[in-house]
Order: sequence, then structure tokens, then C-alpha cells
Amino acid sequence: TNNGHTLEPTPWVRDLGVIVDAGMTWSEHIGRTVSRARQTCGWALSVFKSRDRTLMLTLYKSLIRSILDYCSPLWAPVAIGQIQLVESVQRTFTSRISNMKELNYWDRLKDLHLMSIQRRHERYFMIYMFKLRMGLVPNDIGIMIEDTGRCGFKARVPAPPFSKTAKIQSLYDRSFSTRGPKLWNCLPKLVRDQTEMEKFKSELGAFLSQIPDEPPTPGYVRANSNSVLHWTLGGRWTFDRTKWTM
Repeated sequence: TNNGHTLEPTPWVRDLGVIVDAGMTWSEHIGRTVSRARQTCGWALSVFKSRDRTLMLTLYKSLIRSILDYCSPLWAPVAIGQIQLVESVQRTFTSRISNMKELNYWDRLKDLHLMSIQRRHERYFMIYMFKLRMGLVPNDIGIMIEDTGRCGFKARVPAPPFSKTAKIQSLYDRSFSTRGPKLWNCLPKLVRDQTEMEKFKSELGAFLSQIPDEPPTPGYVRANSNSVLHWTLGGRWTFDRTKWTM
């Protein structure tokens, strides 16, 4: 540098609370995020002796889940192992709630009216895409969302990279510019065409509530990766609201 200091290379750097590693794998950030969330779980369980459902859910939603949600559209994992790691925080904490230990994780989510962390992360992708469409946030990465008429507002998915190396393909698959448009396009037209945030969230919630939420869990056989993309891939999903069309 001009003042004689030497800048040494580093395997990762923290930017506004998000750890970016040299390989853009988000492994360092995910590991530290899960560790912090587990520490908060341990503190909450040691300070509050009651395992009452209302108290436990209040503690979880206010103190723990927010850690796992922070900036998730940037780093949300796609690898099964990383999804299981992040999901393990919620899976462990909910097992400590009264009358929940005997239920498996999928059934606990239904009984407690909770989304999996994986599903919440994809929901945040969709909400951010809505903000991009409405001009509520800067569109620095140039995502194109166009009114296609009969099919409503659709987003352009960037073309796959010319290089087919595993690393480049992984970067493409994990990026917001790829995952965001794909998740947006799988929404029913009624949801995509909303212009008010609260109405969009309401319709989005109704849509997601009808899709099975069975996150990757050790010891349980999954129908697919549990991504909304995979539940809606390969044909129509049957919704209760007949006015919804894919």
C-alpha cells in the first residue's frame, strides 16, 4: 500500500454481519450462524425452566430464528448437508417443547404451525423478488421481471455458464440471480401479479401453506429436496383455490 503496510490474503471476510469466504461456499458463515443460534438456544433453555408451548415459541421466534433468517437470500444453502445443519437448530429446540418430543420433526412443524428454515429462506427469496419488481430495493444485479400478459409477471433466468466445471455450476445454482427468478416463476399468477406488499405476503402464505414442508432430516426418506421448485416441477400443483394458475 502507499503507506507501506502489507495486505495479507485471508480465507474469509465479514461484511455487515455476513461472512464471505474465498470460494463463495458460505460454509464459514453457515457454521458460525448455526453455532451462534445453538448458543442462544442453550442460554434460553437454561434461563427459562418452563417448556410451555407459548413461552418456548416466543423465545424461539424472537431470539433464535432471527439469527437464522438474517440476510438469508444471500447465503441460504442448497446442499443437503448444509440444509440439515441449519435445520438442526429448529429441530432440536422444538423437541424440547412440552408434548413435542415424541413427534418427528415434520409432524412437529405441522403441530406448531412453523415453516422449516429451508421454506422460510425460499419465502424471503420470493419477497425480495417482489420488492425488485415494485422498485422497492435497488436492482443492482439487473434481474429482469416482465409482464408477459396471460402468464403475468415473469422473471428471466440467466443462461447457464459456458464452463461446466462443478465449481462454476455450483456458483450459478446458489446465486440469487438464478434462484430468485426460478422461485418467483413457480408462484401462481395471482401471487405474482399483486402490487401491495401485505396482500402479496398474504397470498404467498396461502400458497405455501398448501405445499408439503418436509425438510431434509437424518433418518427420514424425502419425496424430493423439499424446495418449492421441486414440489411444483413437472406439472401443475393442485390448489384449493381454482382461480390460481401456474
